[in-house]
Amino acid sequence: MTDFLPSWVQGEWWTPSEGDDAAVVRDASTGEVITRVSTEGLDLGAALEYARTTGHASLAELTFHQRALLLKQLALALTERKDELYALSARTGATKADSWVDIDGGIGVLFSYSGKGRRELPNSRVHVDGPVEPLSKDGSFLGRHVYTTLPGVAVQINAFNFPVWGSLEKLAPAFLAGMPTLVKPATPTGYLAEAMVRILVESGLLPDGSLQLVSGSVPTLFDHLRLGDLVGFTGSASTAEKLRQHPAVQTGGVRFTAETDSINASVLGTDAVAGTPEFDAYVRQLVVEMTTKAGQKCTAIRRAIVPAGTADAVVAAVQQRIAEKTVLGDPRAEGVTMGPLASTAQRDEVLRQVQKLQDAGGRVVVGSTDAPSVRLADGTTGDAPDGAFIAPLLLRFDDAAAEAVHDVEAFGPVSSLLTYSTTAEAAALVARGGGSLVTSIATHDPAQAVELATRIAPFNGRMLLLDRDDARSSTGHGSPLPGLVHGGPGRAGGGEELGGIRAVLHHMQRTAVQGSPEMLTALTGVWHAGATANADGRHPFRKSLAELRVGDQVASAAREVTLDDIETFAHFTGDTFYAHMDEESAAANPFFPGRVAHGYLLVSWAAGLFVDPEPGPVLANYGLENLRFITPVSPGDSIRVQLTAKQITPRETDEYGEVRWDAVIRNQNDDIVATYDVLTLVRKEPVAA
Repeated sequence: MTDFLPSWVQGEWWTPSEGDDAAVVRDASTGEVITRVSTEGLDLGAALEYARTTGHASLAELTFHQRALLLKQLALALTERKDELYALSARTGATKADSWVDIDGGIGVLFSYSGKGRRELPNSRVHVDGPVEPLSKDGSFLGRHVYTTLPGVAVQINAFNFPVWGSLEKLAPAFLAGMPTLVKPATPTGYLAEAMVRILVESGLLPDGSLQLVSGSVPTLFDHLRLGDLVGFTGSASTAEKLRQHPAVQTGGVRFTAETDSINASVLGTDAVAGTPEFDAYVRQLVVEMTTKAGQKCTAIRRAIVPAGTADAVVAAVQQRIAEKTVLGDPRAEGVTMGPLASTAQRDEVLRQVQKLQDAGGRVVVGSTDAPSVRLADGTTGDAPDGAFIAPLLLRFDDAAAEAVHDVEAFGPVSSLLTYSTTAEAAALVARGGGSLVTSIATHDPAQAVELATRIAPFNGRMLLLDRDDARSSTGHGSPLPGLVHGGPGRAGGGEELGGIRAVLHHMQRTAVQGSPEMLTALTGVWHAGATANADGRHPFRKSLAELRVGDQVASAAREVTLDDIETFAHFTGDTFYAHMDEESAAANPFFPGRVAHGYLLVSWAAGLFVDPEPGPVLANYGLENLRFITPVSPGDSIRVQLTAKQITPRETDEYGEVRWDAVIRNQNDDIVATYDVLTLVRKEPVAA
């Protein structure tokens, strides 16, 4: 009897001793039994509680940067053993190219979030959102928005088509946010997700309880969820709707986000006639989306919307490209470019949906629904009755308004061709899909691209504008990227995944906090004007990160600005703008009393006033941010600057860190002249004498 697929729960591998309801999982090409899957006897409530307690405690000890560094190390651990994953992936029906999208794509998400976490988040556990909101005239009462980690567990329910990428694209932002994860992969390809988790466990890098895996069905899982937990679901719209109706989601406060079926579209512009680069790119992309992962992609093109006069040319070009580029068969056979669907059950379901499309008026113009002859693992060609093979299919609809084509999804190598006469009509056809993950537009006409994009943007989570300038560099219609939102409105689920740091914040709670500068400084780790400052006589630039504290401050002496200074700076830099050189014209300007000093002169002088010039812990000034000029400075005025350590961010892998300084320039009347942040790189440890 084939062994059961294990789960990783509560810090150990768990396998059922029996499972009368066990699902049998088979090789997608040969039908050979691979494993059995069951959760009979598994205590889901205990697994969730383990995540909320042990998992949270482990992750809470780490800062954003420490978690980000772990993501990189986990990515490296998977990279070292990805050949094992590729070998298993072939059994799911994935070709080497398909496996690259799933496995290397998933590893790439870990690398991406590792980099983003260290670049875009502080080296702390609280994330500050937006600027300070002054709530009192004297500055003693402020408001601020902060993000803190949700106290529960991120339950991630994944689809069968991307067992590695689907898991890792959800895990990465949750892990970075400090939220433990429980992964529930789809049964047909769950053995690949199990192998991926096993590699992570064996790396020894995972904090205790930060990741658990449940192999098999979870019918009672939602009964154990509560406020503070989050569910990320990828799957069918009908299943998502059922899960949304659970009391844990309806009234229990459990966050639920879904990425579901999507009748995505690709629109060919009226200018993109046969022979143009846009036409060629459109056909190439359409065939790629039909055949990659055997069309089992939530982002695949289901509706090819083309001008009526170009339809015949598109059909002929698609047919030719499939004939020349597509070899259907066992992914382990040399030369195969498209494998089977994930299971025979999935194959049968796709054929049922194709029949619905045919019943609604769709004519098969490329391919056939008959059982195809395929390339077998031994390199010969023949029938594979136990394999889940379907040839690429393009159906053509004479009636573009047929309801089924905008509603029925055959989740396989299937697309439907529709025609339009006007740009407005094309946009209306896109919208009839009821909300999509992505629509692409192939045109070299900016006006048509803008008209289409503005009309269809509300119905899409992502849009790709494809033309000759980006066709070679484009990542393609069906490729969600870590830095861009993956999700869509309406039928697509209404949720969001990825999108850079946005996805991290989905796993956190944004809270408005009101209080004194002192209290907000303590909570956020960011100095607020009015909080305690330390001007102890030792210049902050003489302090390493080990010695420097938020609030350390230096105040400069004053320096008078003369007319000669202004003219010298103007001629030296070439900035002879009239406000600095022409008294009459400057006085006529509503913003100036007459000739005034250059703002950049004042910022340059301020650096000279606050800098400590000798070698020391400060290694470099690498920029200014949020610079604002507020009060003009006239000849005869004087300026002084106050510099305060605002935020200290050690870098986990370097001998230095970043310090953000609050800089305020004032004049002789104590009016604020300019405000900005100075960014420096500072050694972690004192410089040896």
